[in-house]
Amino acid sequence: MSHTPRILIAGAGIGGLALAQALRHGGLDVAVYEQDPTPRTRNQGYRLHIDANGNAALRACLPPEVFDLVRETSGVNDDVLGMYTHRLEQVMSQHFPDLTDDEITCVDRNTFRRGLLAGLDDVVRFGRTLAGYQVTESGRVRVHFAEGGEDEGDLLVGADGVGSAVRRQLLPHATVRDLGIRCIYGRMALTPETEALYPAAIRRGFNWISDDTGYGAGFAPVRFRSRPEGATDYTMVTLLARPERLGLPDDELFTRSPEDLWKHTVAATADWHPDLREIFTHADPGTFFPIALRAGRRIPAWTPGPVTLLGDAIHTMPPTGGVGANTALQDAATLADELLTRGEKPLIDAIAAYETVMLPRGFDTIDASLQMADQLFGTAD
Repeated sequence: MSHTPRILIAGAGIGGLALAQALRHGGLDVAVYEQDPTPRTRNQGYRLHIDANGNAALRACLPPEVFDLVRETSGVNDDVLGMYTHRLEQVMSQHFPDLTDDEITCVDRNTFRRGLLAGLDDVVRFGRTLAGYQVTESGRVRVHFAEGGEDEGDLLVGADGVGSAVRRQLLPHATVRDLGIRCIYGRMALTPETEALYPAAIRRGFNWISDDTGYGAGFAPVRFRSRPEGATDYTMVTLLARPERLGLPDDELFTRSPEDLWKHTVAATADWHPDLREIFTHADPGTFFPIALRAGRRIPAWTPGPVTLLGDAIHTMPPTGGVGANTALQDAATLADELLTRGEKPLIDAIAAYETVMLPRGFDTIDASLQMADQLFGTAD
């Protein structure tokens, strides 16, 4: 009988947890190590779009009871994608009327992560920062942690995001470029009072607003199907621009307090349509934070080995395509399928088959996201 491989996953984000669910459910020995001290997600965003590919990957990875939990705590189905001027004049609106209640269209990032953690209490270790790894003489992988200690497995999967320590060691030439766009995220709680202020035209789905001075904004609600304890319905608000338009160099932007960032968004949109200004004005000042939009550069395939990558660790992309999370979920489903159906084939063959699919798919998706970013902001090299 063949040896049951032990799989080590660096990173308890969306892709890493979906992979862990699939492998655990499939009977493999899996351990996940996450540098965050708690399951609460760091400042990475609020609302995530889940498309048909993401739904298929979730169904492939999650046990039925976990998928049901994720679906029941997702947002109600959204069927609108719109674009408007800052005067609230419609540029484009697209409807998707054929969605069923079985599908997930949007999730709150923190709630989604909690759902993906269901049943993995003995698998995921928080507060464990991967400092490096080495491939042993026997071909296994030994990982070392900044906090001390080590572990050993047959495969290490770097699902540790844009700053991946696994990628830096495995592929030091795989760089991520700054697109020169800064995004300020925030939230407005949806209450009977704020719902009344919300413009009817953009009350559903994801809506993009832009003016003629270089500012863009995105609004997208999360109205929970079944509201988790402590959660409130909200709309995600974002303001995007180049640093020179924001008037904040990075050393200021990334050290400003949440309240200062909120004030900046209110001031920046002072001449927008009054209904749009109401959303920024009534947003929660404590929820604002900045991020830089970045994208991975296409690289050629490498020789497969006992270390591989998944999601943002290898194909970071801007949120303009709304597909980053879905691509990570597809990676998880593809890798899980290769590992669980390999039979007597060597483990390295399963890894090679996964990378043959994952690499071109991920980089093609980056290209599509960059095309959208270029249309909005002129980000092309």
